[in-house]
Amino acid sequence: IVILLAAVSLPLGITTGKEYAELEWPIDILITLVWVSYALVFFGTLIKRKVSHIYVANWFYGAFILAVALLHLVNSAEIPVTLTKSYSAYAGVQDAMVQWWYGHNAVGFFLTAGFLGMMYYFIPKQVDRPIYSYRLSIVHFWALIFTYMWAGPHHLHYTALPDWAQSIGMIFSLILLAPSWGGMINGIMTLSGAWHKLREDPILKFLIVSLSFYGMSTFEGPMMSIKTVNALSHYTDWTVGHVHAGALGWVGFISMGSIYYLMPRLFGGTQMYSRRAIEVHFWVATIGVVLYIASMWIAGVMQGLMWRATNPDGTLTYAFVESVKASYPYWMVRVLGGVLYLVGMVIMLWNCMMTIRAGKAIDAVIPQTTPAHA
Repeated sequence: IVILLAAVSLPLGITTGKEYAELEWPIDILITLVWVSYALVFFGTLIKRKVSHIYVANWFYGAFILAVALLHLVNSAEIPVTLTKSYSAYAGVQDAMVQWWYGHNAVGFFLTAGFLGMMYYFIPKQVDRPIYSYRLSIVHFWALIFTYMWAGPHHLHYTALPDWAQSIGMIFSLILLAPSWGGMINGIMTLSGAWHKLREDPILKFLIVSLSFYGMSTFEGPMMSIKTVNALSHYTDWTVGHVHAGALGWVGFISMGSIYYLMPRLFGGTQMYSRRAIEVHFWVATIGVVLYIASMWIAGVMQGLMWRATNPDGTLTYAFVESVKASYPYWMVRVLGGVLYLVGMVIMLWNCMMTIRAGKAIDAVIPQTTPAHA
């Protein structure tokens, strides 16, 4: 219902104007109800568990659920005027600060913490080995959860936000590199002693390459938060490249690998219908992502340099429209990359449908466990 209401209201111009939080107040309330239902199912399941230990993947999921709830409630605080119009409870630069505290952390917890939970579960399952360092996973969790919340001001460099607040955002963004790369290393090193599986297993390729994109994105993000770098990158397609390295490379690939692991097991098998199709999907999608993000990096740096170029008399060397015209070839490469990525998803859809058709009903054996400690 939420998706349907969004698909109808946004094209009609019914929007709050807030990035990632565009939906008006009645839909915000509905989102809250959906999220509370999700939280009840998740935490209720944890309460009813039969083992005392809570694996670190569930720590990330729990943090993601609680943090997104907090972010949504605070940023969506608004004063309704009509059924389709409201005004933010905050004004001016405070509204911008709350918005990017929300905007950065909605990405940080929705598209990072939740998918790290998937990584910590599915990579050990697919490799058939325990996580490389469980202690590192705990350090990764607490360091990431503490640090991420403070990095939002880096979206507001060179704005009306006080300079000290911008600097805090930059500093915590740089600190964030350490826990992010700690998690990446932990996931990749789980293959230690079993590197040959990476050559043979296309599902594992998705899972491990997703971590490569995660590492790339979490290096690039802190680098772009440095004020001197941000002066060049902000408002350019470099930011688009950065976001899609995370969205298509990290989130997309970890999701694909997880689905490929789950799908046959949900329908009574152990393998997907076509292993070859997974391999083709991997290479088509990888080439697509690389074309997409590389074209945006090049276009973004070019745009930033053109916008800041000046003549000896201080006038701008290029009109804005000239930077748009110069970006056309890179946008075409971006389209090609996106089409390849989409083709990969079509291959995946076919493979999943064939796996479902070949499925059979089984009686799953539920292992007996000791009761959880009080």
